[in-house]
Amino acid sequence: MTTSTSHLAGPATVATPQIAVISASVRADRMCPSIADWVVGALTPDATVDLIDLAEVTLPDDSLLYPGGGPKSEVAGRIEAAEAFVFVTPEYNHSYPASLKRLIDWHYSEWELKPATIVGYGVYGGHSAIEHLRGVLAELSVVTTRRVLGLSQPWEHLSEDGGYTPDEGAARGLAATVAELIWWAEVLTDARTNRPRPGQS
Repeated sequence: MTTSTSHLAGPATVATPQIAVISASVRADRMCPSIADWVVGALTPDATVDLIDLAEVTLPDDSLLYPGGGPKSEVAGRIEAAEAFVFVTPEYNHSYPASLKRLIDWHYSEWELKPATIVGYGVYGGHSAIEHLRGVLAELSVVTTRRVLGLSQPWEHLSEDGGYTPDEGAARGLAATVAELIWWAEVLTDARTNRPRPGQS
């Protein structure tokens, strides 16, 4: 009896994945940029990071939007170029901000088959915002990491210059979350390049 062995190549390694960090709050008195900067610092040794602050983004008028399309936004190319995403979002009224929903809705193919993780924050950790966002991202074929991070009352951890300085537990949680995100970025970058979904040519 002859036994044949199949040698399957592993996914191509993404040496420095391109990761977009999206800072969701646009309120005047906000701490989202401080947390986003903290996330960027954690990612920087292992990734090329593009910080997208929604307070600095002007999207087209919603009357021009139609399902799966519309005019290209000023950040469409940056989202398209990203291989993974970190959404940094507050929890407003048990969900995430309208500014973030508009950004998501104004793009479609740019999100598809890429991984994302979520850093939520609020009085109780922003978990309602995180879970609402998971469902929306799934509809766009975004793979959300199992590990996400909820920060309770992060305003209690601001330095005098406005920087976010959390405890070691939060830092460890972010490190584990980022590690999982980068793993998914490697896997899905390979899949998008070499393994088209059924029905796609």
